[in-house]
Amino acid sequence: MRNAYWEESLFYSLLIEKTPWDLDSDLLPKQGAAILEPSLPALKANRVTLQTKSAQTSELVFLLQVSRPGLWSTTALFYLMPLGRADFLHSPTMWLGLFYVLFPLGFLLYGVNDIVDAEADRLNPRKGTFLFGSLGKAEQLAALRWKIAAVQIPFLILFFFLVGPRILFWFAALLLAVGLYNARRFGWKSHPPFDVLIQASYLLVFVLSSWLNGVPQLPWQTFLFGALFAMHSHIFGEVMDMEPDRRSGRRTTATLIGAVPSKLLIMGFLSVETAMVYVFFGDLVITGFLGLGAAWFLVDALLVWKNRPYTPTEMRLLMWGWNVAAVAGMIWNWSRGSLLHARHVAGF
Repeated sequence: MRNAYWEESLFYSLLIEKTPWDLDSDLLPKQGAAILEPSLPALKANRVTLQTKSAQTSELVFLLQVSRPGLWSTTALFYLMPLGRADFLHSPTMWLGLFYVLFPLGFLLYGVNDIVDAEADRLNPRKGTFLFGSLGKAEQLAALRWKIAAVQIPFLILFFFLVGPRILFWFAALLLAVGLYNARRFGWKSHPPFDVLIQASYLLVFVLSSWLNGVPQLPWQTFLFGALFAMHSHIFGEVMDMEPDRRSGRRTTATLIGAVPSKLLIMGFLSVETAMVYVFFGDLVITGFLGLGAAWFLVDALLVWKNRPYTPTEMRLLMWGWNVAAVAGMIWNWSRGSLLHARHVAGF
């Protein structure tokens, strides 16, 4: 009888979108009320528990999306580049640094960006995903500020003991770059070409990795290559965001010069990177891969997409391809360490 009553009350609750304990007593059999009444507090407690767990899960998903998991492979590639064939399994400091650049550093870089771009992001179909970043509610974004600071403090202390006072200069440079890019009035993100040039600040990952892991800094040729790589990656992101950026009134290099010139600019960056790797490092695999990338954007700009925006599905596929390429780059870097030592070239 108890099960039959519960099934009947649940049926009524689904019809009128209320839980069984909210139903009008006239809708339920009188004899069932006395049977079900003792369990109502437990049922209400279960509902509260489920709602709490759902809210906590939603918050964890939001915080994880803030750190941009879709860019983790690229960030890891930058962090691991100075290490070459490092002993990954027996280096706790290496893993500590890797975790930092993936989550806490991403949490800072992209969290501040999400706060500043809150209105524009609501027009962006890419947002609210693990690949492309969060789409937070107003209350989530308001609480994000102190969470960003709270996440950084333990690592600031740990890194201070690991590498000494120079880490303070590293964090100062990081905060300066974040401030220059995101400042509401004069932020470089809305002032081409500074929105692209500021991406060179990702080279701070090279510096941190070398300090933490006790390896020499990379040669200047690798630093220049990394800066160009970060810049062309950013322009690609701007191309994908052209439509929402235009609707929100945001000026970027891509919205200023258009989709086709932006893709040709990416091709130009990749062509320079291709030549650099061939001349200074002699790695034919990386040279060929970058050359194919340059050819891809030439075909994209002149024959395939041209000015047509990418669809959300196309953007997801392109981003997955990007991540596969970054993972392949990490494996190749570990096996060869090609960019650790530059060849001497007359005139350089």
